Amino acid sequence: MFKKISELIEGKLAGPLEKLSNQRHLRAIRDGIIATLPLIIVSSLLMVVAFSYNQLPQDWALTQFLKEHAVAILLPYRMSMYIMTLYAVFGIGYSLARSYNLDGLSGAILAELTFLLTIVPVSIPDVTEAISALAEKNEELNTFLQALPSGYVIPAENLGSAGMFIGILSAFLGVEIYRFTQTKGFKITMPAAVPPAVARSFETLTPIAIIMLGLSAITMWMGINVHTLIGIVIKPLVNATDTLPSTLLIVFLIMFFWSFGIHGDSIVSSLARPLWLILLDQNTAAVAAGQQPTHIGVEPFLQWFVHIGGSGATLGLAILFCVFAKSKYGKTLGRTTIVPSVFNINEPMIFGAPIVLNPMLLIPFIVTPLLCTTIAWIATSMHLVNCASTIAPWTLPGPIGAYLACGADWRAAVLNVLLILLSMLIYYPFFKMYDNELLKEEMDNTKEQ
Repeated sequence: MFKKISELIEGKLAGPLEKLSNQRHLRAIRDGIIATLPLIIVSSLLMVVAFSYNQLPQDWALTQFLKEHAVAILLPYRMSMYIMTLYAVFGIGYSLARSYNLDGLSGAILAELTFLLTIVPVSIPDVTEAISALAEKNEELNTFLQALPSGYVIPAENLGSAGMFIGILSAFLGVEIYRFTQTKGFKITMPAAVPPAVARSFETLTPIAIIMLGLSAITMWMGINVHTLIGIVIKPLVNATDTLPSTLLIVFLIMFFWSFGIHGDSIVSSLARPLWLILLDQNTAAVAAGQQPTHIGVEPFLQWFVHIGGSGATLGLAILFCVFAKSKYGKTLGRTTIVPSVFNINEPMIFGAPIVLNPMLLIPFIVTPLLCTTIAWIATSMHLVNCASTIAPWTLPGPIGAYLACGADWRAAVLNVLLILLSMLIYYPFFKMYDNELLKEEMDNTKEQ
């Protein structure tokens, strides 16, 4: 039965799923967003530092310093993660253009232009004569008016997670217009003697004109707020992502694909990551405003409470092989996989045990993450652990990563350790059967020799 299912998956689904994973637009989204992760990680750590005074003794000088300078410490965050869509769009445009063998930098700039043209600058009202007259009599009001900027400002909220889907669509539109003008010859071609950089700049004149006039007519002259329209469309999708059933489905699909050697994270996470980032950014914004984050179903939740040691929560299995294995192969496997597993690298375990297409280990490989998801979700929803609000480097050991991701919450580290112990309990009977089987094979081979 299992063999037939394996053959069906490998024969019918492996090819289409691999093509889906490598589809140029999905790959561009993955490349663009992943390129922003270092930026998000560093700015998230600043968030942890800025609000660490809540966990420190209040009579420390360091505590008072952090409390007084929290706003200044968070300024880099406001210029990085707070406007992360701006960076992601550049990366998506670059990747998509390169996939078409177009100039990556030109594609990135066109994607950025398209996105920015969906945001309408807001004019700051001029100070009236009546207000100026009042300010002459009120020093505090006069100081406030002097600090006000003049001219136009850009609504920053649309540059963050709220504008992510518009950013993705804008990057696609900008690059596709660029590709259309290139492939149809609808461009200004310079003589061969002209330097390549100059020639490329003239080739983008036509797509820039199309994008600038077309988008400006829709958003700025006709007054259509595309961000509001898309926000209404995707709101149910974002809300649905932040539920236990949807998170369990995501985890199951990742495990299901991995069971047959298909990189489940690459397929499922590429589709879910834009939604996760929206929820994570809302959590981060809540923390920055001094409020409690409320969204549970974010990517760091899966990283530190579900995929502990890698997909399938295999750190527990690596510990079992390292400590309790009787077979020579099991002992060797444990010693070679324990260190990578501590740092959440589990391909040596998945393909070395192997777990892939191994009925004896596939059951706990799928069940363990589902149970970890349920327990961690319940603990978080009961406020026993803070919601994850930052992205910690994924190669950190589990307790440390959980502690940082949940805003320096020591309870998150404890929960991570408890879930590792739980994974060991679930894996143990299956590990024991498999190790005994390996030991029997080794003994039989020794007798034959």
